[in-house]
Amino acid sequence: MAGEEQGFVIRDKRGSVGGEAAPTTTFSTKETIASAAASTESSHAAPVPPVTFSSFVISLGSSSLMLMGEQLDPQQAPMPVNLPQAKEIIDLLSVLDDKTKGNLTSDEQTVLRDMLYALRMKYVTLASPK
Repeated sequence: MAGEEQGFVIRDKRGSVGGEAAPTTTFSTKETIASAAASTESSHAAPVPPVTFSSFVISLGSSSLMLMGEQLDPQQAPMPVNLPQAKEIIDLLSVLDDKTKGNLTSDEQTVLRDMLYALRMKYVTLASPK
């Protein structure tokens, strides 16, 4: 038994109707490891830029801008304006600014402060009565 390979079985119970047996798939450990290695290799084919603090801030800022009606991609349909949700992201970035004081590089600090300024100005413009 020591040389025998152990595996696992997946039984799909969603498709069982009446007396029909549900489809069963058996995987060996070697097949699973080989499949995981193949998917890891294929994921290296298209390099994805690493997530940095600045890219994280820009991502959150872009989401907030979209919620305030900015159309970042002209080929996509505009999102409906949702000011409370946009403010929540601005508040989240404000907390991030407070909690990271003294721990950011000057470039990261500049990105965060500039993004907060731009988002706050846009929010005030949209939220103020006309």
